Amino acid sequence: MAKHNETGIKGEQIAENFLLKKGYIILHRNWRFEKKEIDIIAETAGLLVFIEVKTRNRLDFGFPEEAVDYRKEEHMKIAAEAFMDANNNYKQVRFDVISILKQGENVKEILHITDAFY
Repeated sequence: MAKHNETGIKGEQIAENFLLKKGYIILHRNWRFEKKEIDIIAETAGLLVFIEVKTRNRLDFGFPEEAVDYRKEEHMKIAAEAFMDANNNYKQVRFDVISILKQGENVKEILHITDAFY
């Protein structure tokens, strides 16, 4: 497995643990619709949250959250709509980004951006 894939998988596990500690209920990880993927789908206080996780070991290419561009947002919206069509028991949704900066095997920073986009 490529190094960046390993980093992404570790980051998603870190994000999941972070969310669980905050009281979120994890519904799915790596949920797919066609070629589009949502890293984490969670619930908090009756709110359905679609979460993109970005993890970096270095800042050579910018902060992790900067990698969530317009194209990624659009892909998430399409996948979220498909999820909602199949699971229509939620009235409110939100799109979040969790940005993780690692230093070696340690987490240097976790930034949870709620309502990151619409």
